[in-house]
Amino acid sequence: MELSRPARIALRCAAALGFAIIYIPLLLVLINSFNLDRTFGWPPSGLTLRWWGDAWHSSGARAALWTSVRAGLGATAIALGLGTLIAFAVQRYEFFGRESVSFLVVLPIALPGIVTGVALNTAFRTVLEPLGVGLGLFTVIVGHATFCVVVVFNNVVARLRRLSGSYEDAAADLGADTFQTFRDITFPLVRSALVAGGLLAFALSFDEIVVTTFTAGPGIQTLPVWIFSNMARPQQAPVVNVVAAVLVLMSVVPVYLAQRLSSDTAAGSRI
Repeated sequence: MELSRPARIALRCAAALGFAIIYIPLLLVLINSFNLDRTFGWPPSGLTLRWWGDAWHSSGARAALWTSVRAGLGATAIALGLGTLIAFAVQRYEFFGRESVSFLVVLPIALPGIVTGVALNTAFRTVLEPLGVGLGLFTVIVGHATFCVVVVFNNVVARLRRLSGSYEDAAADLGADTFQTFRDITFPLVRSALVAGGLLAFALSFDEIVVTTFTAGPGIQTLPVWIFSNMARPQQAPVVNVVAAVLVLMSVVPVYLAQRLSSDTAAGSRI
C-alpha cells in the first residue's frame, strides 16, 4: 500500500510521540540516578555517582534483588517445563478439548493482575495453610509461573507451527527412538524458541508487583515491591531512582535477546 507524503509524515510524528511518551520518563529516571540534588531539581545542578554507591551498600535493595532473581529463576523453570509440554501436546497431537486447553493456558496473562493475585491468595490460604505451608517465596514463584507459562507456550507453539513433523518421522524411520529424536532433531530446532520464552518469562517475573503483593509472605520483598514501599521515603528517593534505573536496564537485556532469538530471521537460520 502506497501512502501519500502527508500520511507518512503524520504516521512518523504519531510514532515519535508514542515512543517519547514511553521512553522519556525512563530516560529521566536514569538521569536522576546521577542527579546531585537529592530533591531531583531540574535541570540537574550536577552529576554524581554517590547514589549508586549508596544503592550498592543498601542491604534492603540487595536482598530484594536476590529475592527477585530467585523468584524469576524458579518461575522460569516451571514455565519452561509446563509451557513446553503443553505446547507439544496442543500442536503435535489431536485430542478432545485441545482448543479449550490452549485457551485456558493463555487466559491468565489476559486477566487483571489484581484478580489473579486475590484468587491465588485465597487459594493458598485455603489449600496450603492447613498443610502448614504459608505465604512465602514458594507461593511467589507459583504465582509468577501462572502467567510466565503463557510466554513460553506461545513461543514454542509458534515455532512448532513452522516446523514440519516430517523431521521426527524421518528420524523414526531411520531407527531413532523417541528420546533420540527429541535430543537430535526436535530440541535443536526449538532451542532458540525455548531460550526466548525463558528470557521473556524471567523478565515478566522480575518486573511483577501486583501478584507478588498478594502471594508474598511477611519479610518477602522483591525489587519492584521494595521500590514501591520506599518511594514515599525522602531519604531513600535517590537510591530508589538508582534501583529503578537498574531494573529498567535488567529488563531491557532479556527482552532484546528474546526478540532477536524469536525473530523470523533467527528461526530460519536454524531450520
